[in-house]
Amino acid sequence: MSMNNKDFTNTNFFDIPSCFEELFSYPTPWESVSQIIPFIQKMFANKTFTANYKGRLDVFIGEGTKIHPMADIAGPAIIGKNCVINHAAFLREGCIIGDNAHIGHAVEVKHSIILDNTMLAHLNYIGDSIIGNNVNISGGAILANLRLDKKNISIKTQDSREIDTGLQKFGTVVGDNTIIGVNSVINPGTLLGKNTVVFPLKSVSGIHENNAVIK
Repeated sequence: MSMNNKDFTNTNFFDIPSCFEELFSYPTPWESVSQIIPFIQKMFANKTFTANYKGRLDVFIGEGTKIHPMADIAGPAIIGKNCVINHAAFLREGCIIGDNAHIGHAVEVKHSIILDNTMLAHLNYIGDSIIGNNVNISGGAILANLRLDKKNISIKTQDSREIDTGLQKFGTVVGDNTIIGVNSVINPGTLLGKNTVVFPLKSVSGIHENNAVIK
């Protein structure tokens, strides 16, 4: 995929589970991010998912998922099958977690989508982002979601254009099969194509094509 054009559709970054196709039908990932909570609310309203966690009306936990007693899930949230939500993990409002995901110790996830077979190691912050399938985010890596000046997040393209997302908070799009090294910071409005490798301790911005190596 060339990221030097106007095509930022979700299918360029992710293999999309069928149950979430509606959420990913928007033209860009940041539009999908803006619709996470309405989508979750609709899934509960139409009985696609039925709340089943600690008496809460807006949290669904899939079969085989293990949640440490010291983890906290604020809701609304949909969590898939056979996941592990570890000690001190905090899933804030608007989280969608796919199947076989691993949310490690003291990981905070806010208003984000984590797709299947993805691992967030420990001590991570994931804000207003979409993380693809089979992604490994190593310990201490941060996906920031807010500019220091609190202006709207813009996507800075390779041909020097800027696309205003219309969102004050928007983090990162992480394509399938990507690895992000320890203690890296991925800045707001960053797009990482599929199979990207980010070396440890990097500060990353902008748009990166499939198979990029950032070191």
